[in-house]
Amino acid sequence: MSREISEDDLYGIIDDVILEKGRSVYVPIDEKIILRKKIYDSIKGFDVLQDIIEDDDVTEIMINGPNNIFIEREGKITRYNGSFSSGDRMVDIIRQIVSKVNRRVNEASPIVDTRLSDGSRVNVVLNPVALDGPAVTIRKFPKEVISMERLIELKSLDKDVAEWLRMLVISGYNIFISGGTGSGKTTFLNALSGFIPKDERIITIEDSAELQIKGIDNMVRLEVRQENDEGENGVTIRELIRAALRMRPSRIIVGEVRGEEALDMLQAMNTGHDGSLSTGHANGTKDMLTRLETMVLMGVDMPVSAIRGQIAAGIDIIIHLGRLRDKSRRVLEIVEILGYEGGEILINPLYRFIETGESDGRIEGCLERSKNEMQNIQKLKSAGFTDGLFSI
Repeated sequence: MSREISEDDLYGIIDDVILEKGRSVYVPIDEKIILRKKIYDSIKGFDVLQDIIEDDDVTEIMINGPNNIFIEREGKITRYNGSFSSGDRMVDIIRQIVSKVNRRVNEASPIVDTRLSDGSRVNVVLNPVALDGPAVTIRKFPKEVISMERLIELKSLDKDVAEWLRMLVISGYNIFISGGTGSGKTTFLNALSGFIPKDERIITIEDSAELQIKGIDNMVRLEVRQENDEGENGVTIRELIRAALRMRPSRIIVGEVRGEEALDMLQAMNTGHDGSLSTGHANGTKDMLTRLETMVLMGVDMPVSAIRGQIAAGIDIIIHLGRLRDKSRRVLEIVEILGYEGGEILINPLYRFIETGESDGRIEGCLERSKNEMQNIQKLKSAGFTDGLFSI
């Protein structure tokens, strides 16, 4: 029976090989240390990617074929001085990455979303879809979950708004976070989840598990399963949402809605699961509402009026995030959904980011409160918050 070699045993074998080689060829000690790690990374790690995966300052890794690797640090993209030995070696590493979470990628299924063991998000596109060789994008997440306090320090939002959001989460408002690629939706969802009362039962549903919700003991994490090569045994987000409804959740958190599962998410929000959270890609709050309509229509033929009614009844608050030209991530807008009337979803803008200047290359500004009062305050009252806290 074969068994997987341990890390210590593998390092021992590598040390023996280097020692034997050193008897015939002089190798300085510092080069031996580098060689030792490179050999280990090529066998058990991710080869040329291992160092940048371990580099906490790198936030994104973009691989365009075996010889073109780019990395993002502090919002700036630069070419990485490293490459795979061959295209075949790169494909080997890709298969190693996807197999660790029971995913597959090949010419028949050339696109896959997966994750690393630390939660980093991975997207893979192979030939024949990727014309110039395999393309891999790795979105890294901090080892430590970024709290709302840290987001305040980073000026993503201010303390008063964060306190107001805390009250909304505790009170059970259904909150949807929108934003473009790299705007920090998952990070913000993690931080917002930190306000959930610790005695509640949470079900999280994701395409690839990325959420890092801490402090909730009664939590079930669900993840999509791909179909096998025969097109069978797959489990979709829609199926997971339906299963979650039978698991007696206090709240359901859907990491991101991208398609027809939007209807199931809205129905969950409309069936007594107050305080549910989710995210989606959009360029603004109004755009997010339009995209939700489109996503629902992907799975069911419903009148637009019925869809808009579902959206208006399900979602209480939309928080829109953005990435500014200085690469900082900010809350740009917060709106309240008031209902559906006259064929339109009524919104009540509450906060909007106003730019006030620029200092040392960083954009200055703040979330400015609109003159509009929040209308739907019943959940706040039921949770015991006083009227004096509604106007910030």
